[in-house]
Amino acid sequence: MYVLARGDYAVRAMLTIAAAHGGLVKAGTLATDQKIPPSFLQDILLELRRADLLHSHRGVEGGYGLARSAADISVGDVLRAVSGVLTVVRGLPAETTRYHGPAAGLGTVWLAVHRAIGDVVDRTSLADLLTRGGTPSRSSSRAEPDGNDAAPVREPAPPTSA
Repeated sequence: MYVLARGDYAVRAMLTIAAAHGGLVKAGTLATDQKIPPSFLQDILLELRRADLLHSHRGVEGGYGLARSAADISVGDVLRAVSGVLTVVRGLPAETTRYHGPAAGLGTVWLAVHRAIGDVVDRTSLADLLTRGGTPSRSSSRAEPDGNDAAPVREPAPPTSA
């Protein structure tokens, strides 16, 4: 995973809006408070509105607010809204990588990395970041119910006698 400025700015803007606890936040305030270039921020806010994560109100008393509660918006929701995918391998989504010969198993590694990243960002809500410093509180929809989604543990080789 490579977090682009776009994703970082989007999460920071969403956290600032979430911290307003239902109040509206002006784009200029977001740009100033989070040191985000205003023209870049406008594009990000538009993408977040299109993804139904934000709503906006025009006018003197206008601004941006969350479209649903901070507990119901994950970091993964925000990142996907502005970046499309979470994990990229050679410029392509991790799920599209194909390898042959000795490297055939590498795709499985990239998919495991993709799932692990997804698990963390999908379980971490904006509310988690505001109240618990990022400790996820929601269960992942991708996790196996029996917890067997972890990589197998290899037993150490028995000692050899010399």
